Amino acid sequence: MSTSRRIFLWTLSVLALLAAGGFIIGCSISAPRYAGPRSDHFDGKQFQNAGGVHAQEGLRPMLRWMLHREKGPFPEQPAAPYGPKPPARVSGGQLRVTFVNHGTFLLQVDGLNILTDPIWSERTSPYQWIGPKRLRPPGLRFEDLPKIDVVLISHNHYDHLDVGTLRRLVARDQPRIFAGLGVAQFLTEEKIPNATDLEWWQQVPLSAQVKLNCVPAQHFSGRGLRDRDATLWAGYVLQTSAGNLYYAGDTGYGQFFAEIGRRFAPMRLAILPIGAYRPQWFMAPIHISPAEAVQAHLDVQARQSVATHFGTFQLADDGLTEPVTDLRRALQEKSVPDSTFLVLKEGVGWTAQP
Repeated sequence: MSTSRRIFLWTLSVLALLAAGGFIIGCSISAPRYAGPRSDHFDGKQFQNAGGVHAQEGLRPMLRWMLHREKGPFPEQPAAPYGPKPPARVSGGQLRVTFVNHGTFLLQVDGLNILTDPIWSERTSPYQWIGPKRLRPPGLRFEDLPKIDVVLISHNHYDHLDVGTLRRLVARDQPRIFAGLGVAQFLTEEKIPNATDLEWWQQVPLSAQVKLNCVPAQHFSGRGLRDRDATLWAGYVLQTSAGNLYYAGDTGYGQFFAEIGRRFAPMRLAILPIGAYRPQWFMAPIHISPAEAVQAHLDVQARQSVATHFGTFQLADDGLTEPVTDLRRALQEKSVPDSTFLVLKEGVGWTAQP
C-alpha cells in the first residue's frame, strides 16, 4: 500500500472516529422528550410555533452562515464592575428591576425575589472548556443575591437553562422553578428539585398578590442531537400589585405579541430581547431585531420596556454596541421616546415609578 493511501485511510479513520464520538456525545447530552396530549402546537413528538415558523435547520444554512460571517466587534470587558447588593425584599407596591446579564433579571415585587433565566457560568455550553465564552462578568456577584423565591426558565438552551447556576441556587435557596412543558423532567434528572412544567396560557399563583402566566414565544428547544423541539419554549407575564410584568425570553416576532397585549394590557413593564439578530436571514425566525423589539413594545402595550439578551455572549454576528445603536434608531423611526425603552446598566437596580 502506498504512503499516500495509508495517510488517506488514516485521516478518514480519524474523521470517522471524531464524527462517531460527536454523535455519541450529542445523543448523551440530549434532554428527555415531553410526553403528553397533542395540541395546536404539539404534534405528539415535537412542539411547533404558530404558523409553522421554525428555526433554520440542516447543514446547508449553517454552513452558509459560518462561511460568510461578518461579526461585529465585541471586545471583552473583564474589569466591568459589579453592582451594589440589592435589598433583601421590596414590597408596598414597588417594583425593582436589576439587569444581571444576558437574559438574567432580578425582579423584586410584592415581597418576592424572582430570577429569569439565571446564568453565572463562564460558558453557555454543556462543558466549561468549550463553547461561547462570557465576555463580561455578571452585573451582580452570586453571593450578593437576596434569597431567591422563584426562577423562570424560558427554554432549555444552554444560555437560558444553566445547570451549574441552578444547582447553586437550589443548594442555597431551594426556589420554585417554572419552565415550559417537559423541562421539569430534565431538571429532576439533574437533581434540581421543585420544578413545575407550564403550558402556554396556563396561570399559577405565586403568592396572595402575584400570579404567573406562561405565554407563547417563537423559538425552538434542544440541548443535544435527539431532543430538537422536544420541550416547550415560553415567555411569562407576572400580575402584581405594581402592574403586569412581561418577560419575553428568547423569541422571534409574531402575532402572539398583540394577543399578549390584548389579554394583559396595560403592561407596566416588558423585558424584550434586542441581541443575537444578525444575520437576519438566519436569525429572524427565532430572535427579534431591535426594530422588531420596538414593535413588540407597542404590540404588548407596555408603559415601559427594558432591553435584554445582549452584551454578555456573542451568539450571533452583531457586535457589542450594535443592538443598542439599532434600538435607538428604531425608536426614533417609530417616534417612541428613548425613555420608554430603557437599556439598564448591568448590576444597577432600577425602581419603577408608580
